[in-house]
Amino acid sequence: MIKADKLCRKYGDVFAVQDLDFEVKRGEVMGLLGPNGAGKSTTMKMLTCFLPPSSGDASIDGFSLSESLQVRRRVGYLPEHAPSYHELDVQAYLQFTGKMHGIPKATLADKIGEMSRACGLEQVMYRRIEELSKGYRQRVGLAASMLHDPACLILDEPTTGLDPNQIVEIRKLIRHLGEQKTVLLSSHILPEVQAVCDRLMIIDKGQLQAMGTTDELAKQAQGGARLTVILRNHVSQTLDALKSQFADIEVGECNDIDEQSSKCAIYHPDAGFGLAEEVFKAAVANDAILLEMRSEHASLEDVFRNLTGVKS
Repeated sequence: MIKADKLCRKYGDVFAVQDLDFEVKRGEVMGLLGPNGAGKSTTMKMLTCFLPPSSGDASIDGFSLSESLQVRRRVGYLPEHAPSYHELDVQAYLQFTGKMHGIPKATLADKIGEMSRACGLEQVMYRRIEELSKGYRQRVGLAASMLHDPACLILDEPTTGLDPNQIVEIRKLIRHLGEQKTVLLSSHILPEVQAVCDRLMIIDKGQLQAMGTTDELAKQAQGGARLTVILRNHVSQTLDALKSQFADIEVGECNDIDEQSSKCAIYHPDAGFGLAEEVFKAAVANDAILLEMRSEHASLEDVFRNLTGVKS
C-alpha cells in the first residue's frame, strides 16, 4: 500500500530524510518512531504530498507521489496540530471538509454521523471549534481525516492532548481502522505504539535504523540470549561446568539469597543458542536445584535508545 524508494528531502545542503526505503502492507498498522528532528514529520508530509521529495519516490496504492491528486484521494492525514476553521462549529466544518473531498450530498450526512460517533463528537457537534478543548479539536481532526473513507491513514501524534480515557478510545479506533485500512502512525509515546502497531520502524537523522515487530527489534538490540536464574546447592560448580563446556557463555552478577541459593545473570552472544536448555542440563548434572529461570528481553525503550544513539 505504501512503498518508499530512496526517498530524500533536503533543506539546503542538509538532509532531513535520506534514502528512506520501506513498505507498509495493506491492512497493517505501522509505527514510525524517532527522536525529535529525526525526519518523521517530513516523511509524512512527503507521503501526503504537502512536500515534494528532493529525490527518490514513494507510492500510495500504486500511485506515485507525482500523481498528487490521486494520492490525496487515497490518504487521510492528521498532522500533529490539526488545522481547522475555529469560527465554524464541528458540524459545519465536517460538512465543508466532506464537500472538499467530493462526498455526494446524499451520503455526506451519514458519513458525518458515522465519524462523529467513532470519534466521540456527538455532544459537541454544534459548538464552535475555538470553544473546544485541545483533545476535542484533535478528535475533530481525526474525524475529518477519515471522512472520505481513505484507503490509507497517516497520523502524526494522534493522541496529543487527550486524557487517558480518550487515549484508550482512540487506540481502539486505530486498531479497528487497521483491520480495513493501512495506517502509518507517528508517536513519542512508546507504550501507545506497542499497543496499536503491528510493526515498527525507527529512523534517526533521516535514515532508517531498523524495522520489524517489537520482538524482532528487541532481539536485534539485545544481541544475544540472557537469562536470570535462581539456583540452590552446588551453584558455583554448576556455573563453572557451564563456562567450561561453552566458552561463549558469560556469567554476570551473582547475588546470594541465602547460604545455599544465588540469583545469577547468564549470557550467550547468540540469541538462537539454546541457553535455557543448557542451564537446565548443567543444573541436573551437578545436583543443583533450579528454582527459577527467566528470559530477559530488551524493552522498546531500550531498543529506541540503542538505535538512536542514546546510551544508558
